[in-house]
Amino acid sequence: MTKSNKKYSGIWVFIEHFNNKLEPISKELLGKGKELSNITGEKLSGIILGDNIKNLSKDIIAYGADKVYVADHPELKYFRPLPYTHVVSNLVIKHSPKIFILGATTTSNNLASRVAARVDTGLASVCTDYQIGDREYLRKNYKNLLLQIRPDFNGNYLSTIITPNHLPQMATTGPGVFDPLKKDEKRTGKVIDVDVNVPKKDCNLIVKEIVTSDKGSDLVKSKIIISGGRGVEKDPEKGFNLIRDFSRSINASVGASRGAVMAKYIDGSHQVGQTGVSVKPNLYIAAGISGAPQHIIGMKKSDLVLAINTDKNAPIFEYSDYGIVGNLFEWIPKIKAALQKK
Repeated sequence: MTKSNKKYSGIWVFIEHFNNKLEPISKELLGKGKELSNITGEKLSGIILGDNIKNLSKDIIAYGADKVYVADHPELKYFRPLPYTHVVSNLVIKHSPKIFILGATTTSNNLASRVAARVDTGLASVCTDYQIGDREYLRKNYKNLLLQIRPDFNGNYLSTIITPNHLPQMATTGPGVFDPLKKDEKRTGKVIDVDVNVPKKDCNLIVKEIVTSDKGSDLVKSKIIISGGRGVEKDPEKGFNLIRDFSRSINASVGASRGAVMAKYIDGSHQVGQTGVSVKPNLYIAAGISGAPQHIIGMKKSDLVLAINTDKNAPIFEYSDYGIVGNLFEWIPKIKAALQKK
């Protein structure tokens, strides 16, 4: 909605949950939201929709929220675009948050764009960081403006997006980008029950079954990841079979670069990077990956990185703790054999 004399305040996080547990993305965004809250002095609120989910309020507060808006109703048991958009948009219009961040997930991407359109504001998607503006031209005219930072032009540049004239400032971020706060069950906060009155015309879509895929979540949780890139192009099937076989031998997960996914060498659920998932394993092995910024964004928080690439000048080596200049088809079997000996 266009900025006016109306007072906007507060930082909101949309809370995703499944099987009566908070999704990791929600904990991560609450952690970043609390950081922004500490800088600006704005209160942090969690917004949760569902059926019989009020008990999750204490967890939302434990992870940093000062307030929780709870829309608890049978019509909200499963995510459906129209009922959720109706409820969230009305909340935004009524309470006027200054900042509203959501996950760049299937659910929240669908919701965020609809809400932004409904309340007439902008939306920055797949951001990798949020900062509070501390630049002279911002200080003169705006207080606590959100800097929404995201890669552009295939990840070669970082753009800073601001939304000075339309509020709330809305943005999304993918899983694994931010760190959650340590859960503090002693924290207290305010829980606000939301009156839910969804129009019947918005409830025509019926959800019969929820089917989930855990491949992406496996990558986020994995302690060891072996990712393949365009370096397998001479024989993609053999290359990824080597990676899969190696991963099984050390209980690792299989990842991939955007290039490998775009070339259809492997399914997109394995993609690590800006448009895939962000990961933080103990060990990340990049096999045949050049190291485009789009990929680096997704794995730069790894504790230890080993890169294998035939190009000694490949950018991936700048982000690696150890590097092997060589062919992955030769080196993956060598590394596997050496580990098996030990």
